[in-house]
Amino acid sequence: MSNAATCTLDTDVLRSFVAIAEAGSFTAAARQVHRTPSALSMQIKGLETTLAQTLFVREARRVRVTEHGEMLLSYARRLLQLNAEAVSHFLTPGVAGQVRLGLPDDLGRRTLPPALGQLAREHPQVQVEVIAGGSAKLAARIAAGDLDLALISAGSDDSPSRANDIVATERMVWAGLADGRASHHRPLPLALANRGCAWRDCALAALDTAGIDYRIAYSSESGYGQSAAALADLAVAALPAGLVEPPLVALRDLPALAPTHIALLQRADAGAAADSLARCLRTAFDADQRS
Repeated sequence: MSNAATCTLDTDVLRSFVAIAEAGSFTAAARQVHRTPSALSMQIKGLETTLAQTLFVREARRVRVTEHGEMLLSYARRLLQLNAEAVSHFLTPGVAGQVRLGLPDDLGRRTLPPALGQLAREHPQVQVEVIAGGSAKLAARIAAGDLDLALISAGSDDSPSRANDIVATERMVWAGLADGRASHHRPLPLALANRGCAWRDCALAALDTAGIDYRIAYSSESGYGQSAAALADLAVAALPAGLVEPPLVALRDLPALAPTHIALLQRADAGAAADSLARCLRTAFDADQRS
């Protein structure tokens, strides 16, 4: 029987490996996993011996993963996630019920499918109803008790920007055609999100600070609507970088935009089903931000 067939990976060691890789330091990781740096060093040395590969490069002030370490990091995260799901399935009391989740069309495009998939595996009796809407309206519906959870856009100074509410940060850019004329017109024609959206607020703040005249040519709750105006070269749009797809490009001749955030709001006493979905959403956003 080959060594590969008999070799197993200890989840405690994998948890230490992931902590070191993400912290970039044995000392910082040791505080997270409640072990000494020397104990972590012994774990990693044993792991490298087991896999016959060097996993970290020690530099002056930090450590970084090698090419083999990067590959193991992907496996380790998946194995730890599967381990947590298996334990949760058998030891966590069954959760059932319906969750009403509100979100704008453009938020959570990459993260909602894995979050719902994890929820379905862990708690198949939970039903999720997704309601689309603008950020301001969704926040109001959370406050009114009409929704259990809501993903909304938030600026750095918004009330939802408490540390526990923020699940992601998005880099904002001006989107337009590479050879377009819209960005050269004055007043500058804009395709913006509706009032109450942080995308709109950060765009207007940047232009006001730079003293650039503008006119709001189009407003839409959807990034697709803003992109359509930019594609027609009728306006420029302020969008998260991840939503800018060819033939649109990020324009560099306009003022820099402040980043915005995605906040996860939860109604007070929303229940165990909402708690479970919130946890899955946070896990999915964490994974997306690391990738």
